Amino acid sequence: MTPAALAALHRRCFTAPRPWAAEEFALYDGDPLAFVLVEGDAAFLLGRAVAGEAELLTLAVAPEARRRGLGARLVARFVYQARLRGAARAFLEVSAENPAAIALYESTGFTTEGRRKGYYAAPDGARTDAIVMARDL
Repeated sequence: MTPAALAALHRRCFTAPRPWAAEEFALYDGDPLAFVLVEGDAAFLLGRAVAGEAELLTLAVAPEARRRGLGARLVARFVYQARLRGAARAFLEVSAENPAAIALYESTGFTTEGRRKGYYAAPDGARTDAIVMARDL
């Protein structure tokens, strides 16, 4: 998927935290530490691995394609790719107001490690906490 296609799908999936722009996705394009995993045009995951750690930067599944296992498949592929890149531990941040994503990450072995108060900003200026999750690889 191109940065523009990633941004378009991200826009369909997120309002808060705000969706990423194509220019933000383009920053990872060609970065040897970053990797994008896709499930057709319905879902993608952007990850990065460096210095023995991996970070799941964002995951988006089109609304009409949810509850079909795409997210879980992408997380499993992320774990595999992170291991290939030498990571021993993986981290992510997820909105405290996204119980479906939290349940997905818990079902794939992530546990809550902490909380970042007011980490995400909504378009209306409201702030939402981020749950920091991690797992050993």
